[in-house]
Amino acid sequence: MIRLQNLTLQRGPQRLLEDAELTLHAGQKAGLIGANGAGKSTLFALLRGELVPDSGDCQLPADWRIAHMRQEVDTLERIAVDYVLDGDLRLREVQQQLAAAEAAHDGAAQARLHAELDSADGYTADARARKLLAGLGFTNDQMDRPVGSFSGGWRMRLNLAQALMCPSDLLLLDEPTNHLDLDAILWLEEWLKSYPGTLMLISHDRDFLDAVVDHVAHVEQCKLTLYRGGYTAFERARAERLAQQQQAYEKQQAQRAHMEKYIARFKAQATKARQAQSRIKALERMEELSAAHVDSPFDFVFRESQKISSPLLDLSEGRLGYGDKVILEKVKLQLTPGARIGLLGPNGAGKSTLIKNLAGELSPIGGRLVRGENLTVGYFAQHQLDSLDSKASPLLHLQRLAPTEREQTLRDFLGGFDFRGGRIDEPVLNFSGGEKARLALALIAWERPNLLLLDEPTNHLDLEMRLALTMALQEFSGAVLVVSHDRHLLKSTTDDFLLVADGKVEAFDGDLDDYTRWLADYRQRNAPVSNTPANPDKTDKKAQRQAAAALRQQLAPHKREADKLEAELGKVHEQLAKVEAALGDSGIYEAGRKDELRDQLAQQAKLKVREAELEEAWMMALETLETMQAELEALS
Repeated sequence: MIRLQNLTLQRGPQRLLEDAELTLHAGQKAGLIGANGAGKSTLFALLRGELVPDSGDCQLPADWRIAHMRQEVDTLERIAVDYVLDGDLRLREVQQQLAAAEAAHDGAAQARLHAELDSADGYTADARARKLLAGLGFTNDQMDRPVGSFSGGWRMRLNLAQALMCPSDLLLLDEPTNHLDLDAILWLEEWLKSYPGTLMLISHDRDFLDAVVDHVAHVEQCKLTLYRGGYTAFERARAERLAQQQQAYEKQQAQRAHMEKYIARFKAQATKARQAQSRIKALERMEELSAAHVDSPFDFVFRESQKISSPLLDLSEGRLGYGDKVILEKVKLQLTPGARIGLLGPNGAGKSTLIKNLAGELSPIGGRLVRGENLTVGYFAQHQLDSLDSKASPLLHLQRLAPTEREQTLRDFLGGFDFRGGRIDEPVLNFSGGEKARLALALIAWERPNLLLLDEPTNHLDLEMRLALTMALQEFSGAVLVVSHDRHLLKSTTDDFLLVADGKVEAFDGDLDDYTRWLADYRQRNAPVSNTPANPDKTDKKAQRQAAAALRQQLAPHKREADKLEAELGKVHEQLAKVEAALGDSGIYEAGRKDELRDQLAQQAKLKVREAELEEAWMMALETLETMQAELEALS
């Protein structure tokens, strides 16, 4: 288990945790939440052994293997799949030792290392790494590209895959969903649900937390409080606790006021002095309760546009893409004031392409796009964070948009985005991703848009800011079109969904649960299939019978091949059992039988390799058979 006792953590002059307590049992999955800067990532560094407590204890089992998602990439020339395999350090160590043993023609070492490779599931490692990458949205071609060819967000996906590849007893994930789309998040949810070890997860995605964790550890006021259940259960329990705390605080304040009034009235009177002194001591002993603080540091709205057009934007017969490459065709979309639309669709289907065309960053290849006379677009995308002037402060950014506005008005407005005090005058250079995102949203909100085009606006935003953005979008009277992996934001701010898939943009009649099922079906339909005949039209009985007969003819040789592989594998198992029985005889290790030992070890290594080859071929043959038999049943 993980046990933190009287733990105090400090970074420079800032105290992050003080006398904090936490116990997590093996196999539990906990979400670690709290405001930015509260110490969540620092706690992870402590668990990884990179820090030591300033006081108190941090106890973990000494033999636990710890995996974590790195935030940097330093091997840009590595092929993506090899980079992911590097996450399994033991596997790489055995592979290197085996290569050295083979180069030295050391049969004994080869036999031992082949056994270790087998126990480390080394023969299936490449397939498992590619399965992880596919789940996170990588194509087969991308898996064999160098790491340096990917953007920053995709490199973070590689770091996540590398962490998942590492066998571990404790998995530490710091904002794993920041650079994922909804498809990859749904896949990651399922993977983490089946993870057998202990999980600690920093995330600002409430739906993701609800789906994955069974406890929530909340960092607040330098303390750690553990709640049972997911994020929704945490919110409910915390609200109840805060209400009780507020009642206790108000009761204590009333009691204090009564005692202080008594002391002030009777302290100077000799007959009452003793009672007054008693109350002074009682007041000193009284535990100091704090009021329940649930106030968000964010309070803002999107300023209303003074003029508006209807429709704001009208796209018909749109052909959208890049250069000569068409991604979407025959797109018809009209946006009117009050429209609330969420874009859904698989990774790479064209959601961002559509938004960029509507925002004017791209021009349609074909079709007709008409913009309303009074259209004012507020466009948010991650790449815009990089376009902020790193040398300018938040205040200067806003002053450039409103040079004639009073400075105090601008300061008050930025205060709603939690830019206050000295922070409002600091250059953006050293701002976090969350602070840059807040500033970009503030600049959009100031410009009085009547159409908001938001491409993953919640990346890097904490839970409080996400809630404030959700509330601001609910109050916004213009049109909203949003792409987001934050399902709570989508459910709370959109009325309709558009599905972007297979080169088309169509209305999606359903909710996010329906989309999850659609996506699973889409993946199945687009998965690699065998070259067997397609399922014929069920109304054509004759074609069905012909297809079934053809399929049965193809089935027979595959069945013979699978049986042949199974029989050969059985023989290898028998030979391997004999070799291992010989190696189990202590006499073979005597000096006079050195040559016999070497031969037996070499034979064992050879048989292990053959065993792995046959098992893989046999499993593939069985999968092909199962696929063909399922198709045959569908035809029957």
